[in-house]
Amino acid sequence: MSAPAPSPLAIVDVDPGKAPARQDEILTEAALAFVAELHRRFTPRRDELLARRDARRAEIARASTLDFLPETAHIRADDSWRVAPAPAPLDDRRVEITGPTDRKMTINALNSGAKVWLADFEDASAPTWENVIGGQVNLIDAYERRIDFTDPNSGKSYALKPAEELATVVVRPRGWHLDERHLQLDGTPVPGALVDFGLYFFHNARRLLDLGKGPYFYLPKTESHLEARLWNEIFVFAQDYVGIAQGTIRATVLIETITAAYEMEEILYELRDHASGLNAGRWDYLFSIVKNFRDGGEKFVLPDRNAVTMTAPFMRAYTELLVRTCHKRGAHAIGGMAAFIPNRRDPEANEKALAKVRADKDREAGDGFDGSWVAHPDLVPVARACFDAVLGDKPHQKDRLREDVSVTAADLIAIDSLDARPTYQGLVDAVRVGIRYIEAWLRGLGAVAIFGLMEDAATAEISRSQIWQWVDAGVVFENGEKATAGLVRKIADEELAAIRADLGDAAFTAGAWQQAHDLLLKVSLDTDYAAFLTLPAYELLD
Repeated sequence: MSAPAPSPLAIVDVDPGKAPARQDEILTEAALAFVAELHRRFTPRRDELLARRDARRAEIARASTLDFLPETAHIRADDSWRVAPAPAPLDDRRVEITGPTDRKMTINALNSGAKVWLADFEDASAPTWENVIGGQVNLIDAYERRIDFTDPNSGKSYALKPAEELATVVVRPRGWHLDERHLQLDGTPVPGALVDFGLYFFHNARRLLDLGKGPYFYLPKTESHLEARLWNEIFVFAQDYVGIAQGTIRATVLIETITAAYEMEEILYELRDHASGLNAGRWDYLFSIVKNFRDGGEKFVLPDRNAVTMTAPFMRAYTELLVRTCHKRGAHAIGGMAAFIPNRRDPEANEKALAKVRADKDREAGDGFDGSWVAHPDLVPVARACFDAVLGDKPHQKDRLREDVSVTAADLIAIDSLDARPTYQGLVDAVRVGIRYIEAWLRGLGAVAIFGLMEDAATAEISRSQIWQWVDAGVVFENGEKATAGLVRKIADEELAAIRADLGDAAFTAGAWQQAHDLLLKVSLDTDYAAFLTLPAYELLD
């Protein structure tokens, strides 16, 4: 390992008397030196790529279309290349559970019976400094088997199962657009992605190898193969820095932006020595469609989010192309989220919801996916049964090449092929969910149970984006009401009053309800569409 120079990184806006527990164990001189070097080498390129996103969005606004890239056609046409073979801990990924890195979730996710735990520093974790540092502590404690938890309300204790029964950890750092204001170099914040990746990798790379695993990552919000190239350069540098073999790091890329859907092969190509698969998201993908085509006219107006299932023609094109692309290149194809939270007090409603989960996972397994996501431990056996029925004893089904799939550029953005329209109830639901999620996020919670579903930041993004789009398009609902800023404010005010009446004044005031209401209206109604609601929300986060 290179001898670290004293780190010039400053820890900013952290009261020493209120610093997270064991902060000094994470922010060691050597770890900070590594993060500082990542920042020096790679943040300028990150900044260029963020500017490129803006330029590309402007071009989409002009052309109202997207296409596969002509300059990378040779990569798509070359049938000879493959990604590196999966390491043994990532060969069978039939069920993956997602969730934040708080102490209780760390134990429950590792014990869940899932093959993989997506340990989330991104959409399921509000980036308070306590969460950023605490998550790193919890992962180290888990690997060292010194983690336990006692619920202060129930008194129930939690501890890890034997090592061979634990899920493999795949960490999701923050997206490229988010900075970490508490770590700065000469007054410039370090990108949150480099903080999350850097601290985790530095402390755990060798520890994981000793455990027979490795440093594995999920890469979120990727918009182009050039962003994947940047990650690959970071991986190469990081492995050299700590003296481990190239290819030890493995990354699965979330194809959750519409632009990335046109560059799936190129993304795998850029990461090919470190790639382990692609994942098909849903809410962030729809959010990206609205964001990029928000001024494309009526044909790009999405109906209620719950009406856009994975069987919608343009979503089916995206998922089938993903499976074909992954298997052509030897990578895992991982399906979307089952967000339902089982409710044992209502068996009838429970069974109806579980039937939908089974149908969704049966479809994914039947389409050729190698695994899928769930948000709750009770769904692990449900999803596993669906994939067991197709996979049997095989770890995956990469041999299903899906050469029957043929997807055109137009298929991926054929939004108007869906026979559904926005509804008034859809608007009400978007406001209700948006306020509730943002309020919890401002209190430091990123994974939130709302109306029987486990929601994360992507839920709030699609909710506020649909409000924005419907108002901008002047949608007229089935009840004759037109989507206007005034109508949205009326619904939001009524919802806030209902929440206050339900909670009582004391509990209402103790929360962040007014801030959440105001922020939702701002990002839903401002003429200048915010690229990510978490950017203005971060300014309000304690």
